[in-house]
Amino acid sequence: MIVRRVLSAGLLAALAAASVSACGAQSTGQPAERAAAPAASPAATGAAAEAAPPLAITDPWVKTAKKGMSAAFGTLVNNTDAEVTVVSVTSPLSPKVELHEVVDSKGKMVMRPKEGGFVIPARGTHQLQPGGDHIMLMGVTEEVKPGAQIPFTLTLKGGETLKFTAVGKDFAGGKEDYQPDMDMGKDHG
Repeated sequence: MIVRRVLSAGLLAALAAASVSACGAQSTGQPAERAAAPAASPAATGAAAEAAPPLAITDPWVKTAKKGMSAAFGTLVNNTDAEVTVVSVTSPLSPKVELHEVVDSKGKMVMRPKEGGFVIPARGTHQLQPGGDHIMLMGVTEEVKPGAQIPFTLTLKGGETLKFTAVGKDFAGGKEDYQPDMDMGKDHG
């Protein structure tokens, strides 16, 4: 009888410990098996980095607009050891989407299509920002509201593509209205 009670007490203690351990693992949202998994080895980490897409974009967003034109921004990230060139872009939001730049032309800042596309250096980044390089949407087919999810597809030199979703954001900035060949120093709004 004493042996049974000792075994029962030991079994209950083991079950209680297992129960507490399982609850702790589940509270992190991870199954118990994954919570105790060892850290990735350096070789596994390197393999994951090699599996990264050639190009990524961080913090993509689109300027809100009721109609007409808008623009998309973010940071293009090259994950390769060679330069990558974005040659074109599409979006269901607009029948005409172009890669644009803002340049000085005879003392005026003007917008125009970016000849040759956006070149992202090996292991480098390329900023898409108001007043600089950006993705131009002409004749948007629906209002872009704050929080809208707008899909894009970038085509790279060589034919690879990058699909991403940009978020609609209000932006007053420098009063840009994203009209091609417009003087960026004046309020066109």
